[in-house]
Amino acid sequence: MNFGGKEGIGMKEHLMISGFADEISSDFDVQLKTVTELGMKYISLRSADGTGIADYTVEEVRERLMPRLDAAGVKVSSIGSPIGKVGIADEEGFEKQLVRLDELCQIAQLLDCRYIRMFSFFMPEGKDPADYRDAVIEKLKRFLAVAKKYDVVLMHENEKDIYGDTAARCLDLMESISDPQFQSAFDFANFVQCGEDTEACWDQLHEYVTYIHIKDAVSDDKENVVCGTGEGKIKEILDRAINQEGYEGFLTLEPHLVLFDSLASLETTDAKNIIKENKAKDGAEGYAMQYHALCDILNEIAS
Repeated sequence: MNFGGKEGIGMKEHLMISGFADEISSDFDVQLKTVTELGMKYISLRSADGTGIADYTVEEVRERLMPRLDAAGVKVSSIGSPIGKVGIADEEGFEKQLVRLDELCQIAQLLDCRYIRMFSFFMPEGKDPADYRDAVIEKLKRFLAVAKKYDVVLMHENEKDIYGDTAARCLDLMESISDPQFQSAFDFANFVQCGEDTEACWDQLHEYVTYIHIKDAVSDDKENVVCGTGEGKIKEILDRAINQEGYEGFLTLEPHLVLFDSLASLETTDAKNIIKENKAKDGAEGYAMQYHALCDILNEIAS
């Protein structure tokens, strides 16, 4: 099976490539043009035309984004929301996010999308995350109650500076909440940047992983690199996941190879500490580099 071909996009049945297309450009039309030229049929919708998806209303998505998605023949694999990216002690911020999540669930339904990516709250600097465990779980359960009204799956992404940044705490969340509508989005680079071994992380979390982010990094300076060239062990883990464990679902490009418009609002640290120098001339080239690198990995493990 050949991955990366225009016809069929080189996918196994039930294995699909998507990506955070706002890393291409803030312009939604440019995003769609680039992914379709690569032969891709899915995007993870995080921002469009410079506006984060959580700042869209259902009607705005219906009127401004859906016609362009339909015209391009592109579907949405997940909503790349900022839900849970708020301080654990920020009660006002949390209540606002509950309202935003309800709207995002309606947007997901409109787009025939089952998954919303989210997080488990920023921890106070210098404090032990264990001190906030009960509050984290209680608030995540309140998010889950919203998702259950719409039959949406919340995917918790391991992320730097939040409660669930290590595999052990991610596993604790999965086991404690123990609900099919609360699953894990596995991000290789974020674990590397938190000093974790990704194979050990996969050992602990694989039964809860319903979505995989294709992002790689090196630990010495925590910089993002083309997938397969860092310490994420992406090839080894995908080989195991797909060929031994029967992983089915999305592999979602999140290159982080070029400083893109919305990055500063996504990271808690200075964006230039994450991407010290552009690895491509622009977002479209960086996105294509990641896509082709992933296709090469998939072809290698399929042979």
